[in-house]
Amino acid sequence: MLVYRIVQKKYSKTLFVSGMEGRWNSKGNKVLYCAESIAVAFLENMIRRQGVGFNDDFKIMIIEIPTKAGITFFNVEDLEPGWRNSDNYSKCQKAGDEWYIACKNLLLKVPSAVLPESYNYVINTEHPEYKKVKLIEVTNLVPDERIEEILKKSPQKSNLK
Repeated sequence: MLVYRIVQKKYSKTLFVSGMEGRWNSKGNKVLYCAESIAVAFLENMIRRQGVGFNDDFKIMIIEIPTKAGITFFNVEDLEPGWRNSDNYSKCQKAGDEWYIACKNLLLKVPSAVLPESYNYVINTEHPEYKKVKLIEVTNLVPDERIEEILKKSPQKSNLK
């Protein structure tokens, strides 16, 4: 299976993880966030970065996951109301931290907060199968200039959830 990640150019040569907290992990839990498609990865980054700095500063990482990797899966129906709100990560972090600590499956498949009909994959870098995860290609990210211009004009940048 292939998953996709959009990162700053300086982080695109390795599967770097910082341990910073995110929607599905508390600080210190080293996970790698990826998406099921380049489009979903781009949408996730658009919301986080609000359209600024995409063109030359970012790359697309194409990552190969072992075929038989175990997956823990959450549907939208499995999640607490309000899980998409960016100001309340705790609703998702509890479930993500339990998955991470149990270390049963390499992957956590979760709905995208931006587009819940699509999925993100969180990779547990402490799982024994992680050593089989491979960065197979890095490509340029060249989004349509109009996307960045629209987002720069948006008066509701900070209200996106």
